[in-house]
Amino acid sequence: MNDPGTVLITGGSRGIGAATARLAAAAGHAVCITYATQQRPADALVAEIVAAGGRAACLQANVGDPQVAETLLDRLPTALPPLYGLVNNAGITGPLGGFAQASRSTLEQVLDVNVLGTMLLTQQAVRRWCAAGRAGVVVNVSSIAATLGAPGEYVHYAASKAAVEAFTVGLAKELAEQGIRINAVSPGTTLTDIHAAAGEPGRPQRVAARIPMRRPGEAPEIAEAILWLLSDKASYVTGSVLKVAGGL
Repeated sequence: MNDPGTVLITGGSRGIGAATARLAAAAGHAVCITYATQQRPADALVAEIVAAGGRAACLQANVGDPQVAETLLDRLPTALPPLYGLVNNAGITGPLGGFAQASRSTLEQVLDVNVLGTMLLTQQAVRRWCAAGRAGVVVNVSSIAATLGAPGEYVHYAASKAAVEAFTVGLAKELAEQGIRINAVSPGTTLTDIHAAAGEPGRPQRVAARIPMRRPGEAPEIAEAILWLLSDKASYVTGSVLKVAGGL
């Protein structure tokens, strides 16, 4: 059996990223996760995967810094196999509230991390795969906010994720003949730390009544969709945005 290669997961120390790392490792991939500031949970996740017989590493990287994308792939540990998949999971919302109250700093940070960070790192991966004549897979983590708009909460975040979805569709068509697949997963409200970071830890419970399935999602449920898109089972899927949102 050929080595399934390394999957790089940004923002992989917690939440959806961590759940994806566990599943990817269980599927035989080597995984490398990035973290912006939270080294302890990143180290703990790597230790957990290695203890279970997997291969894992972590790197500190703020994907909102445009210089990071230029060097991150060169920092992948040489002990890991070649890059197979990229999961652009890192994302921020900024504080909850109306758009009129959002600061320019918040808008810039959200766009730098969610849009430019995703685009620049994807560009580096694509260049590497094309230069080596290799196929590759990218899964971008969007949000159902891209469809719903998130009025009164974070329309700037919704707009950033809509940009990610348009980027996904266009780049997938551009690279299809090269054997590089680009897809996105669009989670609904999910039980992760992103709500606390936005200023309302209890938001999933507050909005649960709006969700047709009447509950927020769990991180492993989103991760399963990401792993399917990474896998050969999705070999004929590219340019798709898969909603994993309980019907929302």
